[in-house]
Amino acid sequence: MSVETVTALGLMSGTSADGIDVAIIETDGERVTSFGPSETFPYPDDLGERLRALYGCKPDVADPQVQDAVDDLTDAHADAVITMLAQSGMMGPKIDVIGFHGQTIWHDPDNGLTVQLGDAQRLANETGRPVVFDFRSADVAAGGQGAPLAPLYHAALAADMVKPVAVLNLGGVANVTVIGPEEDAIQAFDTGPANALIDDWVRLAGHGNYDENGKLAARGRIDESILASLLEHPYFVAPTPKSLDRQAFSLDLVSDLSPEDGAATLTAFTAHATAKSVLLMTETPVRWLVTGGGRHNPVLMKQLGEALGRPVEPVEAVGWNGDALEAQAFAFLAVRSVRELPLSLPQTTGVPHPLTGGSLFEPIESLFA
Repeated sequence: MSVETVTALGLMSGTSADGIDVAIIETDGERVTSFGPSETFPYPDDLGERLRALYGCKPDVADPQVQDAVDDLTDAHADAVITMLAQSGMMGPKIDVIGFHGQTIWHDPDNGLTVQLGDAQRLANETGRPVVFDFRSADVAAGGQGAPLAPLYHAALAADMVKPVAVLNLGGVANVTVIGPEEDAIQAFDTGPANALIDDWVRLAGHGNYDENGKLAARGRIDESILASLLEHPYFVAPTPKSLDRQAFSLDLVSDLSPEDGAATLTAFTAHATAKSVLLMTETPVRWLVTGGGRHNPVLMKQLGEALGRPVEPVEAVGWNGDALEAQAFAFLAVRSVRELPLSLPQTTGVPHPLTGGSLFEPIESLFA
């Protein structure tokens, strides 16, 4: 691949394991020249449930259940790519590279382990396109946290903005990128929980897969004593850079609350954990832009604004697509990987020096040969 602008497709499945975000961009790995289509494809049948059952487990690749999950996960991604290309009229050789994040089921960088399920060679074969996979392992092996990886993409998008600006991603876990006015002034880390605990609580309470529009939390009362206990977790005073596994926090403290009060307390937990992160920032943001599924929760957004003491805005306020942002980021990182540019920095993951990563898989058997 040349260093000229190319067309890249990114794939992302977050810790909610409910589907696949697909997005296409044109980029040279340093700037984004145009945004293509994007779409979210729900996981088929019970795949999300099967994947969530593997969370917190060190996978045994010889286990038929694990291998079946990997195959089905990869096939679902291939189907999403092929459907997207068909809908976009891009079934020819217009996609130069695919960035495939895979499904994280284990993230323990302090013990040198991060696991994203997926079969990149199978995906390359099924789509007929080169695939970059395994974005996090090199960072973790070098002593970094392996996360978050989107900050360099955030910085590219925010190049012309007034700074410092914070980009807060409310996925399963919350992470923030703080972009300062000086070149390469980027700080990033996981701030704490976002939607994962709330989603788990709502499922446990039998109210669906997530708290749609924060309706359950809106009917509840925040238990201030339990909230204070949750905020005493040592993670919140640990120095940055730092990252979290989805399983780092439990529902034990809220287990005796009503569904409504539990949802309200966990929503407040996300907001106040984010506010505590400001104490760890080297620069105080003048603007907060929010991406990820949590930005659709008006109760969470209101509590964030109150906890931070300043307005928070969805990234759509500056023309970004919050539903596609992470998938776009892995398209961007795939191009950087092929160009051997850094994917992570000391101030974003704690890696000792700017480091590239990812592995490139060329199609062996192409459907389009």
